[in-house]
Formats: sequence, C-alpha cells, structure tokens
Amino acid sequence: MTQINQGDDNSTNEGESMTTETVPSSLAGVAASRSSSRKPGTLPMGAGLEARGVHAWFNKHLALRDVSLDFGFGTVTALIGPSGCGKSTFIRTMNRMHEFIPGAAMAGEVLLDGKDIYAAGTDVTKIRLQIGMVFQKPNPFPSMTIGENVLSGIKLAQLKVDNKDDLLEECLVRAGLWSEVKDRLSAHGGSLSGGQQQRLCIARSLAVKPRVLLMDEPCSALDPGSTLRIEDTIGELAKTMTIIIVTHNMQQAARVSDYTAFFLSDGGPGQMVEVGPTSEIFSRPRDKRTENYVSGRFG
Repeated sequence: MTQINQGDDNSTNEGESMTTETVPSSLAGVAASRSSSRKPGTLPMGAGLEARGVHAWFNKHLALRDVSLDFGFGTVTALIGPSGCGKSTFIRTMNRMHEFIPGAAMAGEVLLDGKDIYAAGTDVTKIRLQIGMVFQKPNPFPSMTIGENVLSGIKLAQLKVDNKDDLLEECLVRAGLWSEVKDRLSAHGGSLSGGQQQRLCIARSLAVKPRVLLMDEPCSALDPGSTLRIEDTIGELAKTMTIIIVTHNMQQAARVSDYTAFFLSDGGPGQMVEVGPTSEIFSRPRDKRTENYVSGRFG
C-alpha cells in the first residue's frame, strides 16, 4: 500500500510537477516492526502448551486432521484461515471444551508441562483454570455487578484469595479497564459497552491466574477503537502468559502475534498448512496457498 502526499492544491502552480512520497505499509512491514521489538519465549518460569497429532470429529465428520503445534511461554500465536477450516475447533481442544459438544470426539495429545490434559484421571476443572478462554461475543454474567463478574471464577472454583479488592483491581488494570469502571464497580456488567464487556471477560479470565489464554475472534464484533484497546491488552498480557488468538483480520495478526499458523480445509478436513514467525508468514511463506490467502487472493 502506498500513500501519496499531494500537498495543498492551492499552493501548486500551473506547470509545476507534483511530488509524491511513497510510504511502505504492508502486513509484512507491520509484522517485522513487531518482531524487532519483542523477544518471544524468553521469559523465565512456565512451560509451553503443545498439541501433538490432534484430530477432531463431530459425530462421523472429521473436522480437523493431524495438527501439531508448540506454543512457547510468553508468545502470541495467531491462527488464520478461511471460515470452516477448524481454527475454533482446534483451540477448543486445547482446554477440553470440544467435548462439551454432543457427538464430539478427538484424538491426539495436548500437553501442558509435558502432561497430557486428556489423560485418564485428569481434573478437567483445574485444566480450564490454567487454560482460560475468551469467546467471540462478550458474555458477562448479566445478573452480576462488574466486580462480581471479575471474581466469579474464584467463587465457582472455591479458590482462597487473601485480598479480593486487590485482585479485582489487578485484573481490571491488566485488562485495561480499571480507569473506566473503578467508580462504578457495583453497576451490572451488562451496562458496559461491547468493548468494555469483552475486556471485563478478559479480566474475569485473569482472576484465576491462567498460564494460557485462548481467544476466539475476540474483536470480531467490536469497533476499531475497542479493537485497539483489546490488542493493547494482549500485548501487556503476553509478558506473563501464552496467548493463542483466532482472527480473520490479517492486520490484527500482523500487529499482535509473534507466530502465525495458517489453516485450510481444501474441501476436506481442516488442517494446518504451515506455521512460522509472523514476519515470515506475511513476507515469504513457504506454501503458495498461504501466500494467496495472506495477499487476499482468496478467503
């Protein structure tokens, strides 16, 4: 994309040549700018999340085939690809939400700290405390206040907290919402705007101290201003956790992610075509199908 600076029309005399200034503005450039300012996966503590040969079914329909991905601690990974290629199904297998759907099944391994979260005897509730989820549409509890929404996970999981007021403020600060709601914590969550509700849901996820946060198109229903605030929040959260985000917005993937995985169905089960540093996926992808998608030739 180029930007042309024509100057003030009134100051251009007849016979003078018009000067132009070309400013690069590409997905590859946006991604390269981000990668130069971040060193993903270098923070101490914590282990990554790993998928090994994940397959997913809905009844007899194979929706996802043989996906293996590593998500290092302190990284943001964007999952991109056309609708229906299994991106959302994949992240739902990452914290055992796929099994909520009647007739759903999966094969493969999902490892956290090297342990398979699908192993017999695994406490699913504890897994979902460690691997949180933010959905496409904001879903605050309508009958609860803003403060009660943030702390609801603590209550449901029966976790002990020394100072709930401090935790409440910490989560809202990290979600980028504290300054906007600190004087009305007793108002109902449904009284907030759509973007604020989504950040409230992020704050609610943070209260139980997850190590991984899954985000399924968290900005698809939001205006540009709210989207920017969510992206700023993702940047801050990535300093202390692993984030996996499904997005159809290529600019967003370039802005927020360290790594990008491209999914495609090609008329069959969804599968991962390739994965790599975001700057490489948008500048020199290995697969022609990836190049066609990120350049807007299909999808």
